[in-house]
Amino acid sequence: MSDRTAVTVRIAGEEHAIRSAAPPEYTRRCARLVDERITEIRRRSGLVEGHRAAILAALSITDEFFQAQEELERLRAVVAERTEAVVERLDGALGGVE
Repeated sequence: MSDRTAVTVRIAGEEHAIRSAAPPEYTRRCARLVDERITEIRRRSGLVEGHRAAILAALSITDEFFQAQEELERLRAVVAERTEAVVERLDGALGGVE
């Protein structure tokens, strides 16, 4: 079992102790993104209520995640297609040389 390290982070003006197997700097980076997104939502919409801003931030981050997943799948398909084309060209150029 991996060691879990406690890291204190500040999100939306509140301190939270997060225990994670991830490196502390990674946990801080994740917390910064959430905090920045909540701050941005509050600034743009005038929302003060933390719970609602946190939900909107989670939805925004999830949307970005799903878009990135879709782009990754698209790029994987492009790479597979191009790899197959290169292999076919090499096979043709080698003309059955073994």
